[in-house]
Amino acid sequence: MGNKIADIGRMKSMIDSENRLRVGGFKKTAKLGTETNPAVVHVRTEARLKEVSALFNERGWKYKVGLEPDKPEDITALERLLNPPKPKRVEKRLGRNEPCSCGSGKKYKICCGE
Repeated sequence: MGNKIADIGRMKSMIDSENRLRVGGFKKTAKLGTETNPAVVHVRTEARLKEVSALFNERGWKYKVGLEPDKPEDITALERLLNPPKPKRVEKRLGRNEPCSCGSGKKYKICCGE
């Protein structure tokens, strides 16, 4: 005979862990330039098409190129692959009981933290 309160606690934590994955509403997408998520690029000329295709083939990325002479060129997917975004660094926040950054010598919560 098990402890019923402990069993309920385990069940609750299992349910919470499943719901935590759904709360953000984030859907994981495949990496850009793969079979499941190819890079989509639109160019205006045949020469540009060959140039862009050579770049993709050189690096082994999967892609779809559209030749549309009357529309503006769109190579944002290629630019994202060539220059991936850097992770952002978050500035360290002051704690309530640390000295204030303004130099007054008071605690942050009393001086600028209110």
